[in-house]
Amino acid sequence: MTKLLRKENEREQWREDAFDGAQEGLVDSEELAAPLGDLPPVEFAFAYGSGVFAQHQPPRVQLANDEAPAMVDYILGVTGPAEWHSQNLEQNPHHYASWLARFGGKAVSSVAENVGVGVHFNAFVPWQDKMIKYGVISVDNLVKDVSTWERLYISGRLQKPVKYLVDQVRGAELNHLNLQSAVAAALLLLPSEFSEEDLYATICGLSYMGDVRMLFAEDKNKVRKIVQGSASQFQVLYEGVIQKYAANDVLQLPPVHASNLHGRIIQDGSISTRYSLLRSLPLCVLQQLARQTGTKYHLGTADNTAVAHAVVKSQEGHAKMVARAVRSIVRASSFRQMISGFLAAGGVNAAHYVARKVNKAWQSRH
Repeated sequence: MTKLLRKENEREQWREDAFDGAQEGLVDSEELAAPLGDLPPVEFAFAYGSGVFAQHQPPRVQLANDEAPAMVDYILGVTGPAEWHSQNLEQNPHHYASWLARFGGKAVSSVAENVGVGVHFNAFVPWQDKMIKYGVISVDNLVKDVSTWERLYISGRLQKPVKYLVDQVRGAELNHLNLQSAVAAALLLLPSEFSEEDLYATICGLSYMGDVRMLFAEDKNKVRKIVQGSASQFQVLYEGVIQKYAANDVLQLPPVHASNLHGRIIQDGSISTRYSLLRSLPLCVLQQLARQTGTKYHLGTADNTAVAHAVVKSQEGHAKMVARAVRSIVRASSFRQMISGFLAAGGVNAAHYVARKVNKAWQSRH
């Protein structure tokens, strides 16, 4: 009993230390939210990326001192994107590519919906002494992606640490299911024993699997940098889900969490656990798995036993099949969003953005 109490006390202390660590290095919430005051009202907003959370930079790939500071990135959820863009075009026409602005808010929203994955980005927007980038999506599309992984785009961003600024739609609460799905998918991809860093890196990497930008315009070390630079934030974000799996004997955790993420985790490899993890995957991943296995899967069907059974019995193995399913979703959405982004940004901004990405990718490879 004494050992159990000591172990629980150690975990409680870790939770307090991790929460404190998660707040360090963050830009002040009021400062982050300030640019929203110059935009039409939104129902949901969060800030994310290297402008909000640190990313680990090995000395050999440190950016030059004269490198422009990272943009602060935002995702904004609104009830009616077309109306929102129309109002924003009146307030901030310079945020948009000139050719697209001529056609009005309905056209802006249409390009995002029909060409991209429902998100319109305005990038390189000057605000006081910084640059910001904000993506606008309908609340309905945001909820759908977080719930089903239809695009694994907004859901992918919310699998990483973010800073919530506006939440009138209970998005943070909804995202808990997304985090559970992310851990389930990661466990299916990981071996029987792995480090805590491996777990977060696998989760973080889900939304980059198959991403066409990774071929030429993204830092190949991006995932590890995100995890290593935001270790305490990842621990806080996933603590509840990990503890739930541990309580159900799916995971065996080290006695004390290590801040360096080197603690070893062992997962249960039984068939029953595999079934459970597979059945808990989001709808659109299960649909991809159904196609791979030739299993019938109907939208809205609650019982996913047939799909899980087919995957477990497959000679190819569940890890390869889950990876292929996730990769298929990300590849399609990243290609669509890349084309939409070029149209939305206009020639100069698009070239500027790609140049920055390619430069980071080149530096990461040398």
